[in-house]
Amino acid sequence: MKKELPIALSNRHIHLTNEHIEKLFGKGYKLNKLKDLSQPGQFASKEKVDIVGPKGELKGVRVLGPARNKTQAEISLSDGFKLGIKPPVRNSGDIEDSPGGKIVGPKGEVEIGRGIIAASRHIHMHIKDAKEFGLKDNDTVRVKVPGERGLTFDNVLVRVNENYALEMHVDVEEGNACGVKNGQIVELVG
Repeated sequence: MKKELPIALSNRHIHLTNEHIEKLFGKGYKLNKLKDLSQPGQFASKEKVDIVGPKGELKGVRVLGPARNKTQAEISLSDGFKLGIKPPVRNSGDIEDSPGGKIVGPKGEVEIGRGIIAASRHIHMHIKDAKEFGLKDNDTVRVKVPGERGLTFDNVLVRVNENYALEMHVDVEEGNACGVKNGQIVELVG
């Protein structure tokens, strides 16, 4: 039996704490939902911020909600060159020893000492999917992308949670390298 799942490209984005939302957008401010994301309870907000590094800036970075307990920006390696930083490739939430920068909103700015990463490629799996695939949280697998520029992704982290929906996430650079489209079906091969 083939082990197939959908893939999606993740563009640069930022997760903010409630404290940082208020500093950037105003006291008592709440994020406004633009659209739901594939993972239950997660959404793209209408709000955007700029991220400033030592050599440049990224304008109009989408804020994702809901608020998190740590501010974290997920960018591509090329975005890092533009900012003048070297974001480590990390699992979401692992921001230790990562670079920081200035976050600029319409009502203020925040300097973060860490929190800018390039997210590791990963698969979100519901507990039922993990059981069906014979996997557990924090396993690493290989995933084959078909097509004219097809390739196999190594070192894909499996993240299992009862609140997840089955989907693999890669950043835009990785997706563009193999010509993948959102929702395309890929195969877990090892």
